[in-house]
Amino acid sequence: SKEGENKMTRRTVCMFCAVVFLSCIIWFVGCARKVEKVTGITVWHWMTDRQDAFNELAEIYEKENGIKINFELYAPSDAYTQKVMASGQTDTLPDIFGILGEKRIFASFIKAGHVADLTEEMDAGNGKWREVFFSKALDVNRFLPGNQFGIKPGIYGVPIDVTNIQVLYNKALFRKVGLDPERPPSTWREFINAGEKLKAVGIPVLVSGWGEIWLIDCFASNYAFNIMGKEKVIATIRGDVPYTDPDWIRVFSIFKELSEKGLLAQGVVTMVNKTAEQIFANERAAFAFNGSWCVNVYKGMNPALEYGAIPPPKISDKYPMVIWGGAGSSFMVNAKSEKREEAIEFLRWLTDKKQQVFLAKSTQNLPSNKYSLAEIPPILAEFADDMERTTHPSILPVAEFPRVIESFNKGIQSIITGEKTPEQVAKEVQKVKEREIKSQRLER
Repeated sequence: SKEGENKMTRRTVCMFCAVVFLSCIIWFVGCARKVEKVTGITVWHWMTDRQDAFNELAEIYEKENGIKINFELYAPSDAYTQKVMASGQTDTLPDIFGILGEKRIFASFIKAGHVADLTEEMDAGNGKWREVFFSKALDVNRFLPGNQFGIKPGIYGVPIDVTNIQVLYNKALFRKVGLDPERPPSTWREFINAGEKLKAVGIPVLVSGWGEIWLIDCFASNYAFNIMGKEKVIATIRGDVPYTDPDWIRVFSIFKELSEKGLLAQGVVTMVNKTAEQIFANERAAFAFNGSWCVNVYKGMNPALEYGAIPPPKISDKYPMVIWGGAGSSFMVNAKSEKREEAIEFLRWLTDKKQQVFLAKSTQNLPSNKYSLAEIPPILAEFADDMERTTHPSILPVAEFPRVIESFNKGIQSIITGEKTPEQVAKEVQKVKEREIKSQRLER
């Protein structure tokens, strides 16, 4: 009937409209997802001192490129590390993130497919992206051929700043005891003599957060390289040279001399670095062993502090004095991100000279872009001019056993407190080393 035909027509029209409506919704959602894919990049970080600066750069980038950058801060660093580890296990990492930890942890993220290999991007273009960076900063993010982790050779991270650890000295306290602040000690004997002058008038000499044993390891490593050279240090890690070797006894004896001469701040072996920074900033010690990040820290604690930065005074002329350093903070690109290319382009922009100068001035950290040094604060320049003499355990071809490192550093603490001699500590460290080598062979 005609009425039945009309009902069928209305039903058909309704169904057609419903299909069109649903198609529109699907199209709209799809478009929204496409826009989100291009306009939203999420970056996780732990750097509390840089959130404001990062947000300002994010606004600039969005205006210039139409892509929103979301910097998400998770602090302290321990909490951040736990979040990244958990997110790696559940495949919920953001587009860009950092990895805090040893090289083996970095390698584990690469093996799990969480970190993009950026070698091709670093080499692309006429200027080559890699050439703007300090080479030592890239080394921290690089895996060399034949590396012990079985990672394909390449560059897997982008350094956004660099750091190195040196000796700071208070110029006002120098003048107080007749020392020339423009001629700080360059040799160990000059350092000891200056320390004794300062001690004679009641000024504490050297402060550092040696309750954090990695800082002890850093100081000792500097002198190991200076006393015996890089190849012998590497041979020791490989197990070819024992820690009872006379050169290692000499390294341990440095701490005995500092302790016996009373040149270390009281409580240094239990002191965290934040306390050590407060002591130096408040001019209650003449020297500090600290990293380039201290520039920002000291500025907040005492803007009037007058100080300089020098490499640790050398003991030997046979080998150069190298210092710990490299990339301070690095970002990795999530290899599984749908916004991989956009993330890489953002990091390329972030490490351009203009943005690097902005970060250096606003956060007082050393820029990773070596072409931006001319416009950084003078005290940062004193750190920067020694970047090419830096080294770091993560860039050596071999890695020491964690238990050996712990025994080594805790042993030095016991030398400082007078509980053990350098010879006793050397024997104990060597025993741990031999145990670890034996255990490794049994596992194989």
